[in-house]
Amino acid sequence: MTVPLSILDLAPLVSGGTVADALRRTLDLATRAEEFGYHRYWVAEHHLTAGVASSQPAVLLGQIAAVTSRIRLGSGAVQTGYLTPLAVLEQFGLLDALYPGRFDLGLGRSAQRRSTDLAGPPPAPAPAEARVVDGLLIPKHFDFTPLMKSARAALFGKLLKQPNAEALDLDEVVDQVQTLIAGPYADGLGNEAHAVPGENADLELWVLGSSGGESARVAGARGLPFAANYHVAPAKVLEAVEAYRAAFRPSKVLSAPHVMVSADIVVAEDDETAQQLAIPYGLWVRSIRNGTGAIPYPSIGEAAAHEWTDEDRALVADRLDTHFVGSARRVAGQLETLRRVTGADELLVTTITHDHSDRVRSFELLAAEWHRA
Repeated sequence: MTVPLSILDLAPLVSGGTVADALRRTLDLATRAEEFGYHRYWVAEHHLTAGVASSQPAVLLGQIAAVTSRIRLGSGAVQTGYLTPLAVLEQFGLLDALYPGRFDLGLGRSAQRRSTDLAGPPPAPAPAEARVVDGLLIPKHFDFTPLMKSARAALFGKLLKQPNAEALDLDEVVDQVQTLIAGPYADGLGNEAHAVPGENADLELWVLGSSGGESARVAGARGLPFAANYHVAPAKVLEAVEAYRAAFRPSKVLSAPHVMVSADIVVAEDDETAQQLAIPYGLWVRSIRNGTGAIPYPSIGEAAAHEWTDEDRALVADRLDTHFVGSARRVAGQLETLRRVTGADELLVTTITHDHSDRVRSFELLAAEWHRA
């Protein structure tokens, strides 16, 4: 079964490169992705890191829309703890006004308290050890809690949020966005507010999540499509899709659950070449996991020179073990396994290589193999 294949782009910086280089490469890749037949082109939102230039999805998507014509464009995902729902909708409403009917508004939790109002039991703890489910590796869970409680995280929170501001629960964010799109937003006292731009915008609303927690349940309860992160939190991907489907209620948007699942990949003409191109990936993930933040993506030589410790290897094991690397045929087969085991209706892939031409070629080879299947 062939399902739609899409791209997630972080606008990565590489060692020796600049932010301008990274953004120009994103614009080039987006135009090529449209030529290759990818269904969607999403950009991430990351802040205060030396290795990623995609910090403002709406701004970047406007630039991408100007150089493409057909491919759907979206956010993977807007971090809803740092903006009001109105601000988010005005940004994407403006995009829709300029380039109608092309945008996906992907929303994700960030810097928000967890809601206690959503029905359903808490998700089961992730397995303590790796397992294989019908051919798909579900690795040992990586605990992000120390990173989230670090002094660095506190500094980032200080810079990203207004003093004393309290972010809405994700469910409240989605409710306000949907209400503002439908318009008007009323307070029950005879006062109305209209989002301009934003009201009546032709946006496809998505919720993204990395576990079976609040994001999965909000998406399901509101009958919205859900994107689960195998590339960020592979240990919890099955928990996430199962929680979403259990919570799903039909809506005007969907009559049945609709799931997209992400994966990190590198494709080349043969397995050996792809493995060489993927050598820097572990060192890059290590920079994220050790709390220093994503570094500019290293060259193969820079990565090969790194002396790995047992602690290093433990930090990145789950991501390396679930990195799909090889020929187009090999990676397409791994993606098909991911689709089959998760029941995904769409797949979202991301690739980072030091050389831009290798990155473009990776997506080109995969698209040709995928569409041939």
